[in-house]
Amino acid sequence: MKDFLLFVRTQGIVGLATGFILGGAISKLVASLVEDIINPVLGIILGKAGNLSSYSVWIGSAEIRWGNFLSIFIDFAVIAAIVYFGFKGLGLDKLDVKKMVEADLKKKK
Repeated sequence: MKDFLLFVRTQGIVGLATGFILGGAISKLVASLVEDIINPVLGIILGKAGNLSSYSVWIGSAEIRWGNFLSIFIDFAVIAAIVYFGFKGLGLDKLDVKKMVEADLKKKK
């Protein structure tokens, strides 16, 4: 059992699972922010009220859905910013799990 707990602590499985669950929730929140707030505002700025993701250009018989691409890009940029600033803000960039585990093992000996 000790080896399993050591594995979980060193490999960060609990953190990974927590991140996965929070990532899903943040993704839904950001998707709503982009779809319900940012896209309509950009639509007004671009001169057409409506959903940004519905904007497209037809070139011959091909539809270039640039609005959908821009909407997904904004979604990605917001999630990336949340992850980056959350990571920095919580000080996780300074956390070294291996050093913590080694120090913990030394204490137990």
